[in-house]
Amino acid sequence: MTRSEIVMDFLLLEWVGKPIWMWLGFLAIVFALLAFDLGVLNKKDKEMGIAESLWLSAFYISFAMLYGGAIWWAYEAGHISTEDGTHAGVTYFTGFFIEKALSIDNVFVISLIFGFFAIPRMYQYRALVWGIIAVIVLRGIMIGVGAALVQEYDWLLFIFGAFLIGTGIKMMIVPEGDSDISKNPVVRFLKRHMRVTDQLHDQKFFVRQPDPKSGKLVVWATPLFLALVVINLADLVFAVDSVPAIFAITTDTFIVYTANIMAILGLRALYFALSAMVHRFHYLKYALAMVLVFIGAKIFWNQIFGKVDPVISLGVTAALIAGGIAYSLWKTRGAPPAANALVAEKEAIERAG
Repeated sequence: MTRSEIVMDFLLLEWVGKPIWMWLGFLAIVFALLAFDLGVLNKKDKEMGIAESLWLSAFYISFAMLYGGAIWWAYEAGHISTEDGTHAGVTYFTGFFIEKALSIDNVFVISLIFGFFAIPRMYQYRALVWGIIAVIVLRGIMIGVGAALVQEYDWLLFIFGAFLIGTGIKMMIVPEGDSDISKNPVVRFLKRHMRVTDQLHDQKFFVRQPDPKSGKLVVWATPLFLALVVINLADLVFAVDSVPAIFAITTDTFIVYTANIMAILGLRALYFALSAMVHRFHYLKYALAMVLVFIGAKIFWNQIFGKVDPVISLGVTAALIAGGIAYSLWKTRGAPPAANALVAEKEAIERAG
C-alpha cells in the first residue's frame, strides 16, 4: 500500500460518527481564522474600539452563517451524511443562536476578571483569542464524552432535559450572588501554588525572574496568565448549560461541536462592544431562561411523543431571544449605565458560580 493510500484510508476513518477529514478540515478553518485574526488584523496590541469590535463580530457571524449554509448543502447533497440537509442546517443554526445568546452572560464575567487582574484593554483581545485554543480542546472533550454517553444511554437525555428546565427556573427566581472575584477558590488556589508577578509584562504569560529566596532565575506567571486560566474555567461552567442545550437540539456531534465553536469565535470579537453596553441587556436573562425551559421540555416531548420539527425549535428560540433583546433595550432606555451594570454583573456572576 502506498503512502497516499494510507493517508486516504486514515482520512476516511470515522471518529464520533464523521470522517476524520471533516474534523481536520473544520479545525484547519478555525486555526486559519485565528492566525489571520492575530497575525494580520490584530498584529499589534491595541485597544479595540466598539466600531472595530462590531465589524469584526459581523465578519465572524457572516462566516458562521456561510459555514452553516455549506453544512446544509453538503448534507443535502449526500456528501457528508444521508441525513436530511434541511434538518442538519436548521439544527446547526439553532445550536449557533442558542450558544451565542447564552454566551452573552459570559461577557460580564470576563470583564470582571480582566478588571480584577488589572488587564489593560490593549492586551485583552489577544488573551481572549489565545483562550479560544483551550476552549476548542475543552469543549471538544465535553461534547465527545456527552455524545458517547447519550449514544450508549439515551435515557440521559431526560436528565439533560430536567437540568435545563431547573437551570431556567433558577435563572428566573434565584437572587443574585456575591461578585467578589478575590473570594473565588480558583483564584486563591492559583495565587497560593504559583509564582505570580505583581506587574504585567506586556502580553507575556510567563517571564523569568530571580527567586526572592535563592536568587536563581525561575519562571513566574503573570497576571495575564491567571486571567486567561480563570476565564477558561468560567467558560467551562457556562458550557454546563450550553452543551446539554445543543444536545437537546441534535445528537449529531459534528453539528454540536461546529455550532458551539463558531458561536464562541464571534463572541471574543463582540466582547468589546457588549462590555460597553451589557447593562442594556438586563431582561435578556429571562428570555434565556425561557429558552432553556423550552429546550428541556422539548427533550421530554421528543422522547415520549416524537421529534418536534426543527424549524419550530429555531423559530421559538429566535423569537424568545429577539424578544428578550428588544424588551431589554426598550426597558433600559435612558437608564443610568452604572445602576444597570451592577445588576447585570451580579446576575452573570451568579451563573458562573
